[in-house]
Amino acid sequence: MEQSQVASIPQANAKLNRRLLAWSFKEIRHGQLWPISVALTLIIACVFALSALAERMEQVIVKQGRDALTADLVYRSANPVPEELNTESLLPDIGVASMVSFATMAFGDEEMLLVSVKAVDDAYPLRGDLVLASSERTASHLRKGELWLEEQAMLALDVKQGDTVTIGDADFTLNGTIEQQPGLSFNPFQQMPTALIHSSDIERTGALQQGSRVRYQQFFTGPEAQLQALKDKVELSPSDRWRDQNSRSRTNDMFTRTTQYLSLTVAIVVIMATTTLVLTCQHYVAGRRQTIAMLKSIGASKKWIARWLVIQVLLLFITGVVFGVAIGYVLEVLLRVPLADLLPDPLPSYGVTPMLIAISSCFLIGVPALGIPMINLLNTSATNVLQPVKQHNGRSWWLVLVPVIPMLAVYATNTLVWIVLAGMAALFVVLSGVAMMISKLIGKLKLSPAMALAVSRLNRSSLASGLQFGALALSLMLLAIVWLVRTDLLQDWQSTLPKNAPNAFAINIAPYEVDEYLRQLDAENIERSQAFPIIRGRLSKINEIDAKQVSEDNQDTDAVRRELNLTWANDLPDYNELLEGTWGSTNGVSVESEVASALDLKIGDKLVFVINGQEVEAVVNSIRKVEWREMKPNFYFIFAPQYAQQMPGAFMVSYRIEPKHDAMIQTLSSQHPTVSLLDIRKMGDKIQSLLSQIIWSITVLAALGVVAGLLLIFTLLRLSISQRQLEIRLYRTLGASKKRISTTLWCEYGLMALIAGLVASLGAEASVSGLLYWGFDLSARVHPQLWFTLPLLTFLILALVVNSLIKQLLLPVKNGAL
Repeated sequence: MEQSQVASIPQANAKLNRRLLAWSFKEIRHGQLWPISVALTLIIACVFALSALAERMEQVIVKQGRDALTADLVYRSANPVPEELNTESLLPDIGVASMVSFATMAFGDEEMLLVSVKAVDDAYPLRGDLVLASSERTASHLRKGELWLEEQAMLALDVKQGDTVTIGDADFTLNGTIEQQPGLSFNPFQQMPTALIHSSDIERTGALQQGSRVRYQQFFTGPEAQLQALKDKVELSPSDRWRDQNSRSRTNDMFTRTTQYLSLTVAIVVIMATTTLVLTCQHYVAGRRQTIAMLKSIGASKKWIARWLVIQVLLLFITGVVFGVAIGYVLEVLLRVPLADLLPDPLPSYGVTPMLIAISSCFLIGVPALGIPMINLLNTSATNVLQPVKQHNGRSWWLVLVPVIPMLAVYATNTLVWIVLAGMAALFVVLSGVAMMISKLIGKLKLSPAMALAVSRLNRSSLASGLQFGALALSLMLLAIVWLVRTDLLQDWQSTLPKNAPNAFAINIAPYEVDEYLRQLDAENIERSQAFPIIRGRLSKINEIDAKQVSEDNQDTDAVRRELNLTWANDLPDYNELLEGTWGSTNGVSVESEVASALDLKIGDKLVFVINGQEVEAVVNSIRKVEWREMKPNFYFIFAPQYAQQMPGAFMVSYRIEPKHDAMIQTLSSQHPTVSLLDIRKMGDKIQSLLSQIIWSITVLAALGVVAGLLLIFTLLRLSISQRQLEIRLYRTLGASKKRISTTLWCEYGLMALIAGLVASLGAEASVSGLLYWGFDLSARVHPQLWFTLPLLTFLILALVVNSLIKQLLLPVKNGAL
C-alpha cells in the first residue's frame, strides 16, 4: 500500500504540473500577462536589432577609420625608423609597410615642378585603396623602378605615359596616373602634387641629403595586444608620433562620436522598455492580489502558488525569446534596406553575440522587474479577501543588484551612459514634482465640470499621479534625447563639412600676380576665401622664456616642436570666432584657442618668432576658436598687417570649382604657370561619402529608438487608462453618462499629455545640453520646436489609445455588468 502511494506521487505531480501549465497558458492568453510578454518581446527585439546593426555598423565604421589611417597603427617621425620597428624584428602576426615622404623637383622635357615624393614598399597600403591606372593595367601596389604621377602633375610637366621624368638625379619612365590614394590626410600648406616611387629607388634619386626635410612612416596591422606591446617598447623623441584608431584627429572624432551614439541608443531603448516592463508587472500584481488571497483562503499552499507563478514567468520568457529574436532578426534586415548601397558586400557577420546580449539583457532586467512584484504577490495574506492591505517585502529589493552589477562592469568606462542615468535619477523626481505642481495650480482655476473632475482625479492621489507623470515624461524625454542628439550631431558635421566646401587650393601665388588671379576668379563668380600670404616660422620664446621649456610637460600641442605656417591679414577670417581680445593692434598676433590653452597664453603675453633667420616680436591681442575640420585656410597664429614687410611670402587662396569651371581653371593655370593648384575634389567626395554613410547609420538607429519609444508610451497610456475601468463603472452606477465619462477621460489625459510633454521638453533640453557638452564635446543648442512637438506627439498617441479603449471601457456598463 505504501509503495503504491509512493509510486502515485510522481504521477500526481505530473498531472498537477500539466494543469498548472494549462492554467498558465489561459492566464497569459486571457488575463493581464500579455502586456508583460509584449514588453519582454520588445526588449529582446529592440536590443537584438540594435546590437546586430550596431555591431555591423561599428565594424564598418572601424574599418573606415582604419582605411582612413591606412593601417591599424602608424608610426611617424622626422628620423629614420628605429631598428625595433623594422620587419625583421616583428612578430609574424604583424603586417608592416613603409613610406618615406620628401619634396623634390620633377623635370619633364621642358617643364619642371616641385612634387611631394612618396616612396613606398611592396606591402603599401595595408588598408584602404590605392588605384594606379595605365593603358595596359590597373594596379594597387608599386613595383621597383616604377613612377606614377597625379594628373595635375602630368599636366604641369606636359608629360604622358611612357615619357621620361626625372626625379632628383634619377630618370624614370612614367607608368601612369594615380587615380586614388588611401587615407584622408589633408594639409593644403604642405600638399603638392604627388609622385609615387618604390622605396628601393630613393637612393638613386639623390634627393635625401644632410638637412633634408623628410617624414618617415611605418604602418602596422595585427592583434591589438601585439601592437600595444610594439608601442610600449619604443621610446619616442619629440619628433615621433603614434597614430591609431583612438588618436585624437578630426576624422577620428566623427568615428568616436558615432560609436558613442550607438551605445547611447541601445542603452536608452533598454531603459524605456524596462520602465514599461516594471509598470506592467506592477499592474498585473495589483490585479491578481485578490486572486492569490482567495487561493490561499481555500487552502492553496505558498509552494503551489509559487510553482504556478514560476511556470507563468518561464512561459513569458520563452515566448519573449522566441518572438523577440525572430522579430529582432526581421527588424535588423529591414533596417539595412536604406543602407544597402553603403554597407560592404559581403556584410560582416554579427554571429550569436546580439542574440546573447538580447536574451541576457532581458533576463537581467526581468529578474527584478518580475521578481520583486511576484514575491510581494506571493506574500499576500489570505485576509486580503476581506480587507485589501498592501504588503511589501523589503528583502526582495536586493534583486535590483542583478542587472546593476553587470551594468557597472559593462559600462564602467562609458561616460555617456552614466550621464544619461545620472540625469534620469536626478530628473525623475524633478519631472514628477514639477508636473504635479502644475496640475495643482491648474486645479485652483475656475474650470468646467469635466475638467474639474479630471484635475481632481489627478490631484487626489499625488503619489500615484506623480509616478505616472514621471514615467510618461521620462519616456518622452528619452525619446527626445535620441532624436535631438542625432540632429545636433548632424548639424555639427554638416556645418563643418558642407557640400559647398572649398575643393581647390591655389598656392605659391606671387605677390605681384595675386590681384589678377583673384580678379579672374571673381569674374567667374567662384566662391573663394580671402588670400593669405604664407611663410614658415617657429615660435621660439614666450615672455622671454624658451618656448620648448614652456611646453615641456604639455603633449597636447606640437606648435613649438616644428615650423608653422604663419600669415598676416587685414582682418581675421569671418569663419573664426573671436573669443577674447581685440584685433588690430600695431604689434599684435591672434592665437588659436587650443594652442593658447596648451601654452597658457593670455592677452598681452609677448611672443618671439624666428622667421627667415630673424626674430620677430608680437604681443597676443586676441584668441580665436578655429574649426579645423573645415576645408578652409586656418592658422595657429595670424599677425597684424603691420608685419607685412617682415613676412614676405607667396599667397594662397581656397575656392570651390564645379565641372563647368574646368576649362576656365585650365586657362588660369596656363596664364599663371608658377601657381600650384591642389584639386581635392576626389578626396572631398570620399569624405562626403563617408559622412553620408554615418548620417544614414545614426538616422536609422534614431528612428528605431523613436519607434521603440512611441510603442512604450502607447503601452504606458493603455495601462493607465485600463486601470480606470473600475472607477468608470462606479461613475456609471452613480448616473454619469457615457458622454460625461468620455469627456472627463479626454480632459484628464489631454491635460496629462500637455503637462508631461512640457516637463519632458524641459528635461530633454537639460539632458541634451549635458550630453552634447560632456559626451560629445559640442556646445549646447536650444530646440524651440521641441516645446510644442512633444505635447502634440503625446496627444496624438493619447488619441489612438483613447479611441481604441473607450468603447471597451464602457461596454460592460452597456451590457449591465456592474
